[in-house]
Amino acid sequence: MSDMITADLVDLDLSADTKEAAARALAERMVTLGRVTDLEGFLADVAAREAQMPTGLDGGIGIPHCRSAHVTEPTLAFGRSAAGIDFGAPDGPADLVFLIAAPAGADDAHLTILSSLARRLMNSEFTDALRSAGDAETVAALIRGDETTAPATDAESAEDPAASTGPVTSGADASGAASGADASQDTAAAPAAASAGTAAADTGTGTGTGTGTGTGTGTPSGTGIGADAVSSGSAERPFRIVAVTSCPTGIAHTYMAAESLESAGRDAGVELVVETQGSAGFTRLDPEVIAAADGVIFAHDVPVREKERFAGKATVDVGVKAGINRPAELIGEVRAKAARGEVTSGSAPGTPVERAGEAGEGYGTKLRKWLMSGVSYMVPFVAAGGLLIALGFAIGGYEIKSAPSVMNHFVWTQTDSWAALMFQIGAVAFGFLVPVLAGYIAYGMADRPGLVPGFVGGMIASTINAGFLGGLVAGLLAGGVVMAIQKINIPAVLRGIMPVVVIPLISSAIVGFLMFVVVGKPIASAQKGMTDWLNGLSGSNAILLGALLGLMMCFDLGGPVNKVAYTFATAGIAVSNPSDSAMKIMAAVMAAGMVPPLAMALATTVRGKLFTETERENGKAAWVLGASFISEGAIPFAAADPLRVIPSSMVGGAITGALSMAFSATLRAPHGGIFVVPLIGNPFLYLIAIAVGVCVTTALVVVLKGMRKPAGQASAAGSASGAAAAAKEDRQPVAA
Repeated sequence: MSDMITADLVDLDLSADTKEAAARALAERMVTLGRVTDLEGFLADVAAREAQMPTGLDGGIGIPHCRSAHVTEPTLAFGRSAAGIDFGAPDGPADLVFLIAAPAGADDAHLTILSSLARRLMNSEFTDALRSAGDAETVAALIRGDETTAPATDAESAEDPAASTGPVTSGADASGAASGADASQDTAAAPAAASAGTAAADTGTGTGTGTGTGTGTGTPSGTGIGADAVSSGSAERPFRIVAVTSCPTGIAHTYMAAESLESAGRDAGVELVVETQGSAGFTRLDPEVIAAADGVIFAHDVPVREKERFAGKATVDVGVKAGINRPAELIGEVRAKAARGEVTSGSAPGTPVERAGEAGEGYGTKLRKWLMSGVSYMVPFVAAGGLLIALGFAIGGYEIKSAPSVMNHFVWTQTDSWAALMFQIGAVAFGFLVPVLAGYIAYGMADRPGLVPGFVGGMIASTINAGFLGGLVAGLLAGGVVMAIQKINIPAVLRGIMPVVVIPLISSAIVGFLMFVVVGKPIASAQKGMTDWLNGLSGSNAILLGALLGLMMCFDLGGPVNKVAYTFATAGIAVSNPSDSAMKIMAAVMAAGMVPPLAMALATTVRGKLFTETERENGKAAWVLGASFISEGAIPFAAADPLRVIPSSMVGGAITGALSMAFSATLRAPHGGIFVVPLIGNPFLYLIAIAVGVCVTTALVVVLKGMRKPAGQASAAGSASGAAAAAKEDRQPVAA
């Protein structure tokens, strides 16, 4: 820790009044010492991490942190605020602020030290000492661990990576830990020693010895959770829990949740092992430990790796902050579920959407993520099939759709045969669109058991001409049916065949009945009505639609709103003979989506001084990304300056979409950017529409950025109010 924090990185009179200003003030100290190479780029990475989940903790602590390419070495800066700063903690503002900066490729040794600090923050004696320290050198020494502030049993030593990277054990009486000559390098030592511990006998407390699994040996005290943890003389074994903690960065919250759960486990008299899945990697719990557990606690904000290991247990699944703030409540909840016999049946607990989401998300948020799950898997089929069909038309003309099957007629030397081959392969790819959409919506809701009824329902939607809307409904029905079946308490003997036999059979029958008999016909009628409406668009209505789609494409640059507009367009051309209106919509959507990255590339070229060195480098890549219709190429610019970049992009995108519609440009391919210009109707006017939008966005960005005071001048002025105002300009980025 000595090389991570010095007195120069400590501010005992932090005057910032917002979390952005606090991050900037502490980051400037890192820049001064050469630990951070690009202040604005680093702050953008901090803001992106903050957007994922607030970093405020109960007890008056704020821990903004990130991994960034702009960090030269792992660094920690500390600030103490008299007024307090809001970091989103439930109990109010934070007076202790730790800014943790890790390089993008930080080595495990440094990350384990950072994680050890995170665990020490759960010790009230440590935080009290930080609040009462009178000078920066003392604070730096406390954080480095030069001065002892708490008993060793309350938190692992900062010099022991095993305490941070491996599973952590708490017994009913005391925490077992291995020690030895090389124990600090043995990440598996703690769980191995804990597994070998001996429980209390009838007449009193027994003594146990264990051996670490690394090169050193140790003698654990207390009770482990291994399969042999209870001796033959014990009257009744304690309740056993295994837990997994993880957070988006894997630096702080992961280990703080582990420490909190450990402590609560000791207080509750349960045996608890924590597997920390942090940035420094993770050591898997022994399968025997998992098998012996009575319940599971997942405290995570990123997917739990290898989650299927914990199937068939009473499970509590929450966000990582719940593991920090209310561990005793989680332990009580999992015990109650185990007592009621509420266990996960068959498949791994949770779903792909739930594993990637945050705790407490509303139904609307989950519904959007379910739909986007299906769309994300469908888009590659759209791109491959659409481009092949477009190439078939380009080579053989639109009459190629009437060509006989290439199985019966294919001449190697005729271009028409190759055109027919491309068209027919593309048509087959398009045939998967609705089933894939439905199948992966159901997968997002119910994991792998949802795939079979989802695909069956999607295929029925295609058969009855319910189209894109039918696929949406079929996917939601399939996921809902599987989720309902999974909630039934199944006898243990049947759980093995549930995901491969029972669930696919019952759910497919139910979904098929609903799609064929109940909802299929109304959805098919709605699909036909939407198609007729698109075919009837003309004049001002078409131009307004183009402007609206352009706004949506540039609002979040690859995010949910962008995907809604793109899916709307691709659904119209996902047939062998799309209407002229549908192809105009596709052209407008692709043109608008190319505007933001191309405009940022142009802006960094004509007025490079308005951008950081990193942004200028990103601008070079944005030329290619924009030309390829990859809107995400503008995300680094939007993350660093959303209030100027996003509105400017939306204006340019709306103009481009409207002009594309006005010029009656058409597009049969769903992707490709400038590389499919030969397949575009009215290509010259189409390129003019893109050029106009790019120029408008570039001009707006340059003007708006030119009006602000450069960040460097704000820092040089040394004004706290100026720093706060500059920080407010670097708000959280839009999710991509």
